[in-house]
Amino acid sequence: MRLVIQRVTNAEVKVDGKTTGKIGKGFLVLLGIKTGDTKQEADYLVKKLCNLRVFEDENEKMNLALKDVGGELLIVSQFTLYGDCSGGNRPSFIEAARPEVAEPLYEYFCDECKKNGINVEKGIFGADMKVNLLNDGPVTIIIESKEK
Repeated sequence: MRLVIQRVTNAEVKVDGKTTGKIGKGFLVLLGIKTGDTKQEADYLVKKLCNLRVFEDENEKMNLALKDVGGELLIVSQFTLYGDCSGGNRPSFIEAARPEVAEPLYEYFCDECKKNGINVEKGIFGADMKVNLLNDGPVTIIIESKEK
């Protein structure tokens, strides 16, 4: 699994012009699921994400986590995070998990984040989504489950 995490002042995702998820201060998370990923990888990344300390404290040091600042999550599935361009200019998505495997893991990931007491908003799995955000910093972090 791969997360691209952007610290945001606000973010919103729309499908067919309708808002499906909207947050204030927090993280916009692009979630890619790879063939072979399991709940074990999801659990590892949920823990990392929910405890990631990249919000500034009173000394302007990145030392606070989502819970510390009342932050929210907007989690958007994105199979293109596993696009491989090494063989040419058209990406291959062979490493991305098939929808029948990826969607339940995406839902599991979102549910586990909620269990950490964080408000979670979502896109719609597999839909053509339009994402708007105001990046705060900018701060962008990439975390992969293989790092454990």
